[in-house]
Amino acid sequence: MSTTTVSEKAVPVRRGGRAGGLLAAVGGQNLSLIGALAVMLALFGSLNGNYLSWTNIQVIAEAVTISGVLAVVQTVVIICGGLDISVGSQAGLYSVVSAMVFTSTGSSAVLGIAVALVMGAAVGVLNGVIIVYGRVNATIATLAGLAAYKGVAQLLSNGAAQGYVLNNSVFVFLSRGKIAALPVMVWILIVVALAVHVMLKYTDIGRNLYAIGGNDTAARLAGIAINKYLIAVYSLLGVVAAVAGILLTARTGSGQPTSGSEGLELQSITAAALGGCALKGGKGGVGGTLLAVALLGALENGLTVEGINAFWQNVAQGALLVVAVVIQQRRSGERAVGLPG
Repeated sequence: MSTTTVSEKAVPVRRGGRAGGLLAAVGGQNLSLIGALAVMLALFGSLNGNYLSWTNIQVIAEAVTISGVLAVVQTVVIICGGLDISVGSQAGLYSVVSAMVFTSTGSSAVLGIAVALVMGAAVGVLNGVIIVYGRVNATIATLAGLAAYKGVAQLLSNGAAQGYVLNNSVFVFLSRGKIAALPVMVWILIVVALAVHVMLKYTDIGRNLYAIGGNDTAARLAGIAINKYLIAVYSLLGVVAAVAGILLTARTGSGQPTSGSEGLELQSITAAALGGCALKGGKGGVGGTLLAVALLGALENGLTVEGINAFWQNVAQGALLVVAVVIQQRRSGERAVGLPG
């Protein structure tokens, strides 16, 4: 006969203690990224004494700002089951537009920035409408946009840098200004990241986005206006791509149709996937994406400081994207294509 008492059955068994609580709060994915970042910083710091200096840390932070703001909002798009491969071309287009409007209107930085932001929202809506009402796969639709927006930027600029904006206090402030010892560009990334994090974690909008990505059929039956959400999300990404384009203009001093914007789509998607976003939707967060952005930035800066060929940076990014997707597939428990279960 069993001697187990009722009180013994009612007492839950705690496993893991403080370590388990930390893992639950931070997340295994994020802890892995923190560990990888720490190892990378220690490695490059041991190879070069200036790598961990405050000056170089600021250089890394500024360098990842543009890709960072795109990665944060790319995270939102992926969470709801979408993808945008055109963000790099969009950033180049808005960089050209902001500079051209600036120079053609008597150096009006505010007007140049405003036109770029409005255009970003409009192009984002166009992408969303094509995907939702044209019933075009998001990857195909935005792949077409990758080519089209790049072409428009080159047509407008004749393939050359446009204008010079660093004779204007607004652009100078964006590129060189500091607030509380941090560059303005870094503050912009912080503000965008905080706003998106709050939206995803603490609002009905965020919960609905996760629901759409997790199971769009159930979300539709629950009364969520999926089409409106998707168009709004792509519009948001268009606006943030415009912000990225404006920052690119401020950083380089002129409108750049391709230089500085090529590869941003790969960086944003890699950061989101490496940060824990499930490419099928329904999973992900800003914290993991920011850690992945920092990891990629630290890697790129370390390779540059050590004088390693810049082409290896692209190899590293591609490898990290594959690793992130492989880890996702293993964790999901899905059967590998072409292999027995």
